[in-house]
Amino acid sequence: MQDTQTTTEKENIFAAIFARLWALWGLVLFIVTLLIAIFFYLPCFFLKEPARARWHRHASRGWMFVYLHLIGCPLRIRGKEHFIDGQNYIIVCNHNSLMDVPVSTPFMPRANKTIAKKSFTKVPIFGWIYTFGSVLVDRNSDASRRKSIDDMKNILAIGLDMLIYPEGTRNRTGDPLKKFYDGAFRLATDTGKPILPAILFHTKKVFPANKFFYLMPHRLEMHFLPAVSSQGISSEELKEKIFKQMWDYYAANDHQ
Repeated sequence: MQDTQTTTEKENIFAAIFARLWALWGLVLFIVTLLIAIFFYLPCFFLKEPARARWHRHASRGWMFVYLHLIGCPLRIRGKEHFIDGQNYIIVCNHNSLMDVPVSTPFMPRANKTIAKKSFTKVPIFGWIYTFGSVLVDRNSDASRRKSIDDMKNILAIGLDMLIYPEGTRNRTGDPLKKFYDGAFRLATDTGKPILPAILFHTKKVFPANKFFYLMPHRLEMHFLPAVSSQGISSEELKEKIFKQMWDYYAANDHQ
């Protein structure tokens, strides 16, 4: 028993050292590939929506496809058949890691915007890319929150999908999901747009929220579930329905 415990402790130490070294590799690669990718984003300075969002998605997908493979985190996608031509969606996605946004936004089947924290726009160079693909919100400002709702309605009105993380912040619990905020579901009932759930697997293994400077290679997956109509249902009922759908699916498939 003691030998087994000692072996496990050594394995954990080795894994922790490797993850920190791999994080350094990931950081260097991120900076190098970012400096190359920025040239492919230059048309975003001149294009208008929705052409800007479409170009941004193509550039982001190319960049992240290369980057994810270089850090040993290839992405597999399931359920794209749930997107119906001629219909745009409010996509709600679980949130376990800082890895979620660069994985989810570029690999959506269609052009989209995501709701995002304004503070990230201060990061040099990356802030431009972040701004082009986002509806920005300052969570400490009521005026900014109100404006973000109008901005999201405008995004949906021009036919783009809107990506929202209804948990608000990263899920640091051991449960499949944290409690959902109301915003995505009120937006759905206000606009009549259906909600399409998306679930990311393994991002918390790759880039856990509770560990500093840690990166572990692992296959990632994003699964799209059938869309849910927002017609004839209250936002609270819609929230509860989507929460159960995502919780049950995550709990049944996280082991894969």
